[in-house]
Amino acid sequence: MKRLCLHLLPILFAALVASLPDLAFAAPGAVRCGKLLDVRAGRMLDDQTVVFDDAGVITSVGPASSATLPAGVSPVDLSGSTCLPGLIDVHTHITGNANEHGYRGLGISVPREAINGVKNARITLRAGFTTIRNVGARDFTDVALRDAINAGDVEGPRMLVSGPALGITGGHCDENLLPYDFHYKAEGVADGPWAARAKVREVIKYGADLIKICASGGVLSKGDLPDAPQYTLEEMQDIAAEAHRLGRKVAAHAHGTESIKEAIRAGIDSIEHSSLIDDEGIRLAKEHGTYLVFDIYNDDYILAMGEKSGMLPESIEKERKIGRLQRENFRKAFLAGAKMAFGTDAGVYPHGDNAKQFAKMVEFGMKPIDAIQAATITAADLMGWSDKVGALEKGHYADVIAVQGDPLTDARVLENVKFVMKGGRVVKNEM
Repeated sequence: MKRLCLHLLPILFAALVASLPDLAFAAPGAVRCGKLLDVRAGRMLDDQTVVFDDAGVITSVGPASSATLPAGVSPVDLSGSTCLPGLIDVHTHITGNANEHGYRGLGISVPREAINGVKNARITLRAGFTTIRNVGARDFTDVALRDAINAGDVEGPRMLVSGPALGITGGHCDENLLPYDFHYKAEGVADGPWAARAKVREVIKYGADLIKICASGGVLSKGDLPDAPQYTLEEMQDIAAEAHRLGRKVAAHAHGTESIKEAIRAGIDSIEHSSLIDDEGIRLAKEHGTYLVFDIYNDDYILAMGEKSGMLPESIEKERKIGRLQRENFRKAFLAGAKMAFGTDAGVYPHGDNAKQFAKMVEFGMKPIDAIQAATITAADLMGWSDKVGALEKGHYADVIAVQGDPLTDARVLENVKFVMKGGRVVKNEM
């Protein structure tokens, strides 16, 4: 029996390996693209080959006729398709689901949220988003997901994560659905400058790559107003100073006009939602180099599906008042030349639909190339990863997506990504 078991071990091991998703293994390779979008120059190149090494890093990009391929390598044939760098979404809630808003969310355990994240990460990657920034998750479930993806245990995009978002007692980043009897407070709540500094240190201790705060009220929270300030200027100054001292950037949820301006003055790196920004706020963002992140697809989903998704009636009413204003201010900020990165608030709507925002960005003032740059080179800059992602260039990860059609004339083709490669490994090929 012992001899039989020893004989079976190699077979069992081979079967186990075959059943794994093969996330960690890479080899030198190449992709041949009928067309390739140079996102930095904003122009389409014909018949290009992207070559990468066994670390999944690009070694050359150039005409197929002159490409030098690694020994024994035949390029993946995308000669009938348009290639782009993997897309980036800088505002996701990857462990949340679109049908679990309001009181439904109280029934979701932390282990279940973590499992949701595994499912949603795979969906997001296969939709063409090879990099994301997650801005808010309970109990560091996004930290665990990031680490599992990095270890090759599960399939998903590259991630920067914030862990729990910081906010005031009773604010948008607190939990206001439970009555007083429960004495419950969200783990990110910190009131006052020094308490906020301590909370920054705590979330970094447990794995946060960036800090997420709530500067104003929100739409999907109970009992607060989107235009009402929450964190004070002093609190945000201390949060920004502490985070920057520890090498982290800060993203501020801010709908309200004054909260946006105070967050910019405090040294916050990106303003999320930016709904009620005024001309002065846009001017301040330009002066400070602050990124604005407008989630302008959300309005469609909330007004159409909010009630079915469990959203509170007050949340849907708040969205009716704020959604159109946010879109008009998106147009103003873009025309004024503010720095704008692609972020969608994924998890409010179903994960995988991230690219539906491109058409809205075009509808409200951008050309398709502007929207694509917001989701590639500009988003990479906000994340501090300009040398790694956001372009198909030597030294960047071989994160390649492909579509049918021309995204420079119709941004909607990005809603149907047929091919996805992350770090030189093909994760989807429907060509």
